[in-house]
Amino acid sequence: MPQSAPELLSPAGSLRAMRLAFAYGADAVYAGLPRMSLRVRNNSFDHGALAQGISEAHALGKRFYAVTNVAPHNNKVRTLIKHLAPVVDMGPDALIVSDPGVIWLVRQQFPGMPMHLSVQANTVNWAAVKFWQEQGIERIILSRELGIEEIGEIREQVPDMELEVFVHGALCMAYSGRCMLSGYFNHRDPNQGACTNACRWKYEAKPAREDEIGQWEPVVIEDKTRPGELMPMDEDEHGSYILNSKDLRAVEYVEQLTRMGVHSLKIEGRTKSPYYVARTAQVYRRAIDDAAVGKAFDPSLLFELEGLANRGYTAGLLDRHARPETLQNLERAHHNGAQQWVAEPTARVGEWYEVEAKNGFSVGERLYLLTPEGNHPFELTALQDKTGTPIERAPGSGHRVRLQLPVHCDPSTALLVKNLA
Repeated sequence: MPQSAPELLSPAGSLRAMRLAFAYGADAVYAGLPRMSLRVRNNSFDHGALAQGISEAHALGKRFYAVTNVAPHNNKVRTLIKHLAPVVDMGPDALIVSDPGVIWLVRQQFPGMPMHLSVQANTVNWAAVKFWQEQGIERIILSRELGIEEIGEIREQVPDMELEVFVHGALCMAYSGRCMLSGYFNHRDPNQGACTNACRWKYEAKPAREDEIGQWEPVVIEDKTRPGELMPMDEDEHGSYILNSKDLRAVEYVEQLTRMGVHSLKIEGRTKSPYYVARTAQVYRRAIDDAAVGKAFDPSLLFELEGLANRGYTAGLLDRHARPETLQNLERAHHNGAQQWVAEPTARVGEWYEVEAKNGFSVGERLYLLTPEGNHPFELTALQDKTGTPIERAPGSGHRVRLQLPVHCDPSTALLVKNLA
């Protein structure tokens, strides 16, 4: 039986990422506000870009949500309304908020502004959903710690509330993303939008040891740029877990979440590349469309997501009975993926396309042309430099070269990738 399709919500760290998200199937995007959102140091949306993004989204019949999910201290509260007023005037479809004080201020100053409750608020039960509903919140972004059955129970208990669920992206190790590592190491508070991504730094584990009086000191980790600053860690036979979480991939749960009536499926990644945004939107669009018409899940979608760089994949806590090794990556901190983004077309020059190389590729390699209309594998038979001189290899790093593509395409939405295997 046909189901109502949930919204596909993609991250937008830039206008380029936003445009690709919409081209590849996203119904809506979310972008951070200057000074008022987490990941604020990796955000290209100033007020001018926000206004342009909102305008472009609405012209396409799409939605644009503005993220203001910091937990502000008093000094930020004093200037909050001044910073929010011009954004509200731009007409975003909702503000994503987490702090009760921010919610109260927005309700007082901008009573008509829709608000969605951020995952940072850590909503884990139906009673909390009802509470926030009574405060005027229109949508709850549910905690990443919920299992699929718990989401279903919330849907049954509060059927008239919009629910949003994360289905793809990085899984923060700290509870609901309230990471303490950044504040611990260099006093930059993630809840103030100043996260330094300390969880991605290079660390060295030092083994537990017995001291002079026979007591065991715990395993510690050390950031290589801060020798001598040792952080104690718990350990089992596999080592430390805190820095090696797998990435969330719940595409196989899209059908079940659609049947439940979840309103929005969200992809994490405001700091990720435009290729990541396009590829995830393309895959999850197919999964949602199949689920909406009652088609069985296509397992090939799992393989397509393997093409993205990742730290290993897990369905997270959607499966409450998963074995620990399916939740944690005990072997590596990063995997390059089965495919690599190598170029994006910039212009058509006769029968050739000029492309900006992101990573190196050569004549004779098998490439894939990604377009919103479909993907096309082909073997690269010729390359030219910008003057039309034949060359054998595009070195990457922003070099511009020319090549022929298997089909004509819109350069603004096409991407080129190659297999690494």
